[in-house]
Formats: sequence, structure tokens, C-alpha cells
Amino acid sequence: MNFKDHIRVILDYPQPGIRFKDITTLLNNGEVYRAAIEEMRKLVQHLEIDVIAGPEARGFVIGAPLALALGVGFVPIRKPGKLPGETIEAGYDLEYGKDSLAMHKDAIKPGQRVLIADDLLATGGTIATSINLVKQLGGQVIGAAFLIELGYLTGREKLEGIEVVSLMKYE
Repeated sequence: MNFKDHIRVILDYPQPGIRFKDITTLLNNGEVYRAAIEEMRKLVQHLEIDVIAGPEARGFVIGAPLALALGVGFVPIRKPGKLPGETIEAGYDLEYGKDSLAMHKDAIKPGQRVLIADDLLATGGTIATSINLVKQLGGQVIGAAFLIELGYLTGREKLEGIEVVSLMKYE
């Protein structure tokens, strides 16, 4: 299946010059969404994953069903102030701004093998920050999985030392 056929590209969103990859057109087709998660499962099943972590919010719609398909747990990485328990936080740069992320302090157990999953790898800031949070908690990040990779933004370079898989790549 050509999954790119199910991605809508929106020009000049959220600012001029950006070609936004809208995954909602893939998500609202149950057959295609299921096939995408299944293909991602096949790409990462060899990694011996203990838990998947995904950043808010689109990382939830990729990471949670992928965790379910692999039979492992899912850990949400959220915006500060959104988690009810004790958290750790880290800031990062976006492709067009700044943000920060938080995780529960007890979300990852020391030594757990963690896969980070998200919808998109762009500049790598969100994922590098997610990796930083997992490592602060003693987790071992063994890979990162993405629905889409924007190769021209070279985010993969920030993820040196871990296996990176992408279902679709835009160059």
C-alpha cells in the first residue's frame, strides 16, 4: 500500500513556506490506519521492546496502537501541567518555535527498553527531548519509529546511536 496516497499536504500551514503533512486523512480510514500500524509493528518487532513512549498528541495516536499491537505498555509524554503525578520536564526547539515536555517520574523503570513513537520526524527536537526524559529515568532508548520522516530537515542526525524507522519518507 502506498501510504503517502492517504496523507493530505496543506501548503503554508502553520506559516508561509511550510508544507504540512496532515495525517488525519490516514487516521480516519480504519483499514489504512490499521495497515500502517501493522507495517510499523513489523519494522520494530525485532527490538525487544518493554514499553513505548509517545509525545503529545500525535505520538499517542501512533504509539498507543503500536504498543497494543506489540503487547507492551504505553507511556504518554505530555505538555507540562497535564500529568497528575510527580514529573520531570525538559525544553526544546521546534521547527518553528519552542516547547517543553514532561513525563511521570515513575513512568519508566531503570533498564527498561523503550521505543519512542511519533507521527513525524522533522528537526528531531521533540524526539531528542523525549529521549532525554527517558534516559533521565534510567530507561534505555533502543529505537524511534515514525509514520512520516521529513528527510530534508535532517532530524535523524539528532538520534545517533538508536535505530530509526519511518513508514514514509519525504525528501
